[in-house]
Amino acid sequence: MAGTTPGTTPGTPRVLRAMNDRAALDLLLELGPLSRTKIGKLTGLSKPTASQLLARLESAGLVVATGTTEGRPGPNAQLYAVNARAAFAAGLDVTPQRIRAAVADITGATVGEFELPTPGRRAESVVRQVTEALDGAVKAAGITRSDVHRLVIGTPGAFDPSTGRLRYASHLPGWHSPTLLDELAAVLPMPVEYENDVNLAAVAEQRLGAAHGHQNFVLLWNEEGLGAALVIGGRLHRGSTGGAGEVGFLPVPGTPLVRQVTKANSGGFQELAGAQALPRLARELGIEGVGHGPHVEVAAALVSRAAGADSGPYRQLLDAYATGLATGLASMVAVLDPELVVLSGEVIAAGGEPLRERVQAELTELAASRPRLVLGSVREHPVLRGALESALATTRDEVFDTSR
Repeated sequence: MAGTTPGTTPGTPRVLRAMNDRAALDLLLELGPLSRTKIGKLTGLSKPTASQLLARLESAGLVVATGTTEGRPGPNAQLYAVNARAAFAAGLDVTPQRIRAAVADITGATVGEFELPTPGRRAESVVRQVTEALDGAVKAAGITRSDVHRLVIGTPGAFDPSTGRLRYASHLPGWHSPTLLDELAAVLPMPVEYENDVNLAAVAEQRLGAAHGHQNFVLLWNEEGLGAALVIGGRLHRGSTGGAGEVGFLPVPGTPLVRQVTKANSGGFQELAGAQALPRLARELGIEGVGHGPHVEVAAALVSRAAGADSGPYRQLLDAYATGLATGLASMVAVLDPELVVLSGEVIAAGGEPLRERVQAELTELAASRPRLVLGSVREHPVLRGALESALATTRDEVFDTSR
């Protein structure tokens, strides 16, 4: 066809209408209810074309009329908003202790949540656990399982695309069967995606938090284990087996090499700065009453107290922890040279700004480049929020496509 660049799709009226439709829907998501006139101005469309667009979207069930403008000269104008019930997406955050589930409507508002405790659950009950957690959130949302357009499940480790097996997460019982993904697909009516939990925390920070607007950053996470998410050119880098970012196994100075790390579920960096290392370090510094319980809770309590100390063993603990984190980060910075490093996870968050300042100072001395360090700002269930954001992105691409 004359005038058409090879390999491109001609700008047919249908395609152009769909592009305008999506632009208007994105504006409504970002800005909230808008009038026809305002949509026309923001998209550059004429009033008649904007009216046709809204009529088309309203007929498709994608927008609804909601209220009118008030407090302005002249007649009140009709406002339009995205139809929140046009589609629903769901996310699951899986740990050895619990499965947290949530459902969001197409606008991103969370409309149903549920948490299923799973400590000591038998391995063969994983499919039942997933469906029970999802159904709990679905029920809270007032919808049915079949209303969910897409589900994203976040787990530690990653599913190897060539085998379907979960790797790097031996502490998650029941999730290592080679048939698990097929079993879940058989009982769940919607498309399901699986993603590493730290990657999802990075998605949440990129869409909603401290990394918003950044195309190249590293997120360092410290909870059950140490992990990292690598975002390069705006996209998550997962590696050939999904193992990119499993930095708990990273060999670092001061710790012994760990052989067969896929079986040991530990490694140099984990031994230096992981949650389980902090109680041991505290005792070595003479801190009494370290306490017992889950590593994450004990470690977060120690770091929180250390963040408020000006001197003494708690100050030494914070300094040692900061040095440990910076030691592993220096290796990542040397290879990736990111513009930003986001520090996240319960243990790191407990240290707040005092910990961030110390890690930044240490990294300045250890690394050739000097990325800016910030604390993660998505504090409430970042993995689950990332799962919802990931599910919503694909859902919107499919539901908002009016070219079909």
